[in-house]
Amino acid sequence: MAQIIDGRAMARALSAETTARVEALRTRTGHAPALAVVLVGGDPASEVYVRRKIAECCKAGILSVEHRLPADTAQATLLDLIERLNLDGDIDGILIQLPLPEQIDAALVLDRIDPAKDVDGFHPVNVGRLSTGTGGLVPCTPLGVMKLLDSVVDDYRGLDVVVIGKSNIVGKPVAMLLLEREATVTVTHIETRGLPDVARKADIIVAAAGVPHLVRGYWVKPGAIVIDVGITRIMQEDGSTRLVGDCAMEELAHARAVTPVPGGVGPMTIACLLSNTVTAAERARHE
Repeated sequence: MAQIIDGRAMARALSAETTARVEALRTRTGHAPALAVVLVGGDPASEVYVRRKIAECCKAGILSVEHRLPADTAQATLLDLIERLNLDGDIDGILIQLPLPEQIDAALVLDRIDPAKDVDGFHPVNVGRLSTGTGGLVPCTPLGVMKLLDSVVDDYRGLDVVVIGKSNIVGKPVAMLLLEREATVTVTHIETRGLPDVARKADIIVAAAGVPHLVRGYWVKPGAIVIDVGITRIMQEDGSTRLVGDCAMEELAHARAVTPVPGGVGPMTIACLLSNTVTAAERARHE
């Protein structure tokens, strides 16, 4: 049977490390890291995510400053808020919860965040630093993927990796992180011709296409490692719903190791957000 990589346990361990870093920073500087969370509108899923992030901040000793704006907020109003947060020396990280209402240009908003406070790692400056291997804040989900992989991979050099999904949030940055480890990376997507044959050659598959059960058992060679980033809520015959990933997990017993959905990449994403916030605070105080 494939080894199950326990994202929840790894997230707890990372959060414990983050809590220790928070306490050490407070002892040295008298400053507790602070994360500003901005939520525009009342999207139910966003509400859930924000509550979870704030709760985890509190556990780690990170101060969370919440800004809730109505759904009809003008873009200029949101940009003004971001500028104030950029200039606020007590705020170390800024998180804009996506999606934003249609009247707001999300790309423009994210570009206005100070790169040093961009704990999501989406600012073009941080993307550029990632692509050139020159530091910057790394997007949370790709960072979590790498930490999960590090628990089962000692040496990436020469390994064949197939990334399924080309998003700016997961696919592209995780490919760049793997290239830095000297893996041989192929970035694919659901329009890639012969995708099952491409995937079957991989030592590692990172599935981030957002298509439930896209990756079947015959796509995965024996002994491969599968990281399932996808998460979709599907309706069952009895009317209930459940969360599933991009991989047909019941068909992957022949893999070396897999991440479950839920309980794999998801918990690591939030844990990495907290870690990025402390990193931003340490850098701001030249630690």
